Amino acid sequence: MKILFLLIIALLAFNNNYAFASESDFVMIPGGTFQMGSPTSENWRGNDETQHEITIGDFYLSKYELTQGEYKALTGENPSSFKGDNLPVENISWLDAINYCNLLSKREGLAKAYEIKDNQVIWHKEADGYRLPTEAEWEYACRAGTSTPFNNEKSISASEANYYGHYPYEIEENYFTQAKLTTKPGIYRAETVKIGSFAPNKFGLYDMHGNVAEWCWDVYGEYDLNNNLNPTGPASGTRRVYRGGAWNDFAKNMRSAYRAAMPQDGTSFNLGMRLARGPIGVGLAATSAAINANAQSDSSAKILIAYFSWSGNTRDIAQKIYGKLGKSQADIIELEPVKAYSDDYSTVLKQAQHDQHIQARPELKTKIKNIAQYNTIILGYPNWWASIPMPIASFLESYDLSGKTIMPFCSHGGGRFGQSLTAIAKLAQHSAITQGLSIHYGGGSSLMRYIENWLKANNLI
Repeated sequence: MKILFLLIIALLAFNNNYAFASESDFVMIPGGTFQMGSPTSENWRGNDETQHEITIGDFYLSKYELTQGEYKALTGENPSSFKGDNLPVENISWLDAINYCNLLSKREGLAKAYEIKDNQVIWHKEADGYRLPTEAEWEYACRAGTSTPFNNEKSISASEANYYGHYPYEIEENYFTQAKLTTKPGIYRAETVKIGSFAPNKFGLYDMHGNVAEWCWDVYGEYDLNNNLNPTGPASGTRRVYRGGAWNDFAKNMRSAYRAAMPQDGTSFNLGMRLARGPIGVGLAATSAAINANAQSDSSAKILIAYFSWSGNTRDIAQKIYGKLGKSQADIIELEPVKAYSDDYSTVLKQAQHDQHIQARPELKTKIKNIAQYNTIILGYPNWWASIPMPIASFLESYDLSGKTIMPFCSHGGGRFGQSLTAIAKLAQHSAITQGLSIHYGGGSSLMRYIENWLKANNLI
């Protein structure tokens, strides 16, 4: 009884030390121990989801994703693709998120959690200001006591989260015979929705799956299996973690354990943030600066346009890019696998998802003799099952692309890049990645305008 009394007193003290501008927007997440990552039996798990036991202390987390209204009120800016004060802010980088946390802390007279010094972002762990959740905190909060792929303990539906509802969990291997699917295909809204539009998880948190993905503090890398108490990620690296999936993601990429990554100054129309607060400990957590995601290409260096195409849409885009740059500035090459994919649409759908499922690396008959002569790689592909076709993975792993700039472009049927940018970011961790160009099917009459604007933005014309 005495122990219970002391715990209550401690909890009250913890709460009283953390006043918020809006008390109703934050919940205290009670600490505990959980299995982070996914079991080997979980379908569509990634190799970077090694399951291990983690203990998390108490902390606060916002019930909602940060809105555009909140972001604009403090920064005076709204970079979002979809406009609306009650919609989640997106198109913000990790550095933007760090800056917002500091601005909000300053406004409320709190100690700033972050300091930028000597090309490092330093986290003062004991600070009482606002911050991003760690990757471990995010997954713990998302799961809310569950150990299943999603926090509703079953396959998540489009009536429970905002995602590419045409593609529920395990649709890939059940596309033509859907009787075995736990959740059938639903609506695809193709945009963000008002925060809190769906039921919360057991911790009272909304949109932990879908709507927009959310930045975490951590540098992306292999889990440290020896650090199981409030881990904060690797000390250095080139990518930052984001979690949760978004409005254009397939369900497989919204799983509680799914890990996405991007350079810290990278932005996307499906990536936002959620605020955390509360001490994780004492001392400093410092991480070295990531590769500049928006590095401008050197217009005097040779450019390689490398692409994989199946239907011809990507090939046509690549050739138009080549025509715009000219052979004096660029070389173009098609990435052809030794064993070609089927010409039949239904068959290639099966082949593509199978290769992704097993993370195949198809052998390429395309060989590049001197990759060192290229500073910039314009990399094209169709969006297959919300990611890159596996011949693209083969290419990225076949050459040393360290220090090079990758300019991705893709053709798609509605999901834009899906999680293909994360796939590239993980496979080419020592390359800069520019803003990509996504083209709906063949682009129609606007294709050349899209290409020209993209090349101009990257200082190539």
